[in-house]
Amino acid sequence: MRLNKLVSDGGRCSRREADRLIVERRVTVNGRFVDLGAQVEADDEIRLDNEILRTSLQRRAKSKIYIAFNKPVGVTCTTDQRVEGNIIDFIDHAERIFPIGRLDKDSEGLILLTNDGDIVNEILRAENRHEKEYLVAVDKPITDAFLTGMAHGVRIHRTKTLPCRIMRTGKYTFRIILVQGLNRQIRLMCAAFDYAVRGLQRQRIKNIRLDRLKLGGWRNLSPAELDGLLPTRQLEQP
Repeated sequence: MRLNKLVSDGGRCSRREADRLIVERRVTVNGRFVDLGAQVEADDEIRLDNEILRTSLQRRAKSKIYIAFNKPVGVTCTTDQRVEGNIIDFIDHAERIFPIGRLDKDSEGLILLTNDGDIVNEILRAENRHEKEYLVAVDKPITDAFLTGMAHGVRIHRTKTLPCRIMRTGKYTFRIILVQGLNRQIRLMCAAFDYAVRGLQRQRIKNIRLDRLKLGGWRNLSPAELDGLLPTRQLEQP
């Protein structure tokens, strides 16, 4: 976590004012003055004018975070902050979080993020076959043959995709529910039938729905959503 963000999150000042306090050498990390842009860890002792700021924030930093984010087109699902438009900088969360899985840069919609590395494999494990639901727009009218072919599986990445549920929602749009997550799966499936994807929005991951979450916004998952997502585990609530 950035030091200036931690100081401002303590409710003492804005982030710009926190920068000024750091420059004025009124903030210490483990008893030492640091430069602007310094990163701090959960167990560091942070003081402002020799008063400890960290106690309440330590508890928050150690808590588990599970959020739903409505990713816009153009945001890249990477934790590499050298990449322009990365998801971490876009959300700018107070704690270190990372995406569970990915959503293509050219796609939008629901993606989950957490600081709990223990749950990632449980959510992404292919044999669990968690449903993911998408609304897709393509470049030409949808035919019955296209819907049937997509539903029965398509050969991509030297394998055949698992059967899926698909339904027409308009002349150029359809809804599809997958239980696997191959790289650019829907786009490649469509391309196999000579269709090009013009818009793709993920609307659901298992029991978590996008609903009215605004584009570019995020929210904490509710206890009920967490229970439905990982019913076999006791998770610390956000």
